[in-house]
Amino acid sequence: MIKVEAVYWLIGLLFVAWAFLIARDTSHPKRWGSSTFWGLLGLCFFYGTWVQAGTAPPWVLGIAVLVLVALASTGLLGDGRAKTTSVNSRTESAAKFGNKLFIPALTLPVVTVIIVLLAPVLNIGGQPLFDPSNTTLVALAVGAVVAAVVAVVLLRPQQKLAPVFEGRRILESIGWAALLPQMLSTLGILFTKAGVGTAVGTLAKGMLPEGSLLAAVLVYSVGMFLFTVLMGNAFAAFPIMTAAIGWPVLVQTFHGTPAIIFAIGMLAGFCGTLCTPMAANFNLVPSALLEMKNKYGVIKAQIPTAIPLLGANVGLMYFLGFN
Repeated sequence: MIKVEAVYWLIGLLFVAWAFLIARDTSHPKRWGSSTFWGLLGLCFFYGTWVQAGTAPPWVLGIAVLVLVALASTGLLGDGRAKTTSVNSRTESAAKFGNKLFIPALTLPVVTVIIVLLAPVLNIGGQPLFDPSNTTLVALAVGAVVAAVVAVVLLRPQQKLAPVFEGRRILESIGWAALLPQMLSTLGILFTKAGVGTAVGTLAKGMLPEGSLLAAVLVYSVGMFLFTVLMGNAFAAFPIMTAAIGWPVLVQTFHGTPAIIFAIGMLAGFCGTLCTPMAANFNLVPSALLEMKNKYGVIKAQIPTAIPLLGANVGLMYFLGFN
């Protein structure tokens, strides 16, 4: 059986390989800090297997996270500008292969979907071939490997390990922001465990005008927006605002329809996603990959859309969520 641990080990192996390449790059302005950062992150993926199995103490991972934060916050990371293909060679390659360049990119989702659909009937010796509890993640990893192989066979780069070298270039272009989604999802769990939703609910109830449905809808929607801006993840903001306002006020007090209220509430949170650098994978990564002069250019372009959408979601919740 291909378990999810194999996926984590593959990811860890890639990070360690990138760290090795950075350490060997004598032209890198901050090679030791960058190499340590990505190498330590890769080792965490290996070590996590034993933590999950209960055979290793989890506090070691906590220390590793603190070291990663220290390395990133003290400016010890840098972009080595890994030497890959030139702009001219990429232009020539694009003209040569044309639409064939999309084949590797399309291979990943196609293979992933096929594996997910066939996983229930793929068995070896009575055992499922893919981990049934994490089929999608395992299928995505297999799809990525297959797509990389297809790219090498189809495009025939001079360096057969081109995916690894290009992966390093893209990773360093993004920098520490590549880890923000994982960090912020963990933050959301911590906020929920710490009872932030309950505290926010107590504060909001004391400020809400009694009997005002519109005020409650505004607080819930704008709260989803603001918490998403702060945390970078609407899924992390959702349990906080739902525990504070969504369920006790909008559903239990005003008898709203939960499915409608919470669906529109998530949309209000997504408006915050458009406005925050904390949503790095949406707003900072594209700027880095496109080498934009203003790293906040994506956010500036999205704000004029996000604010009217937030207002529209408030109206939709008010008129559709309550009988």
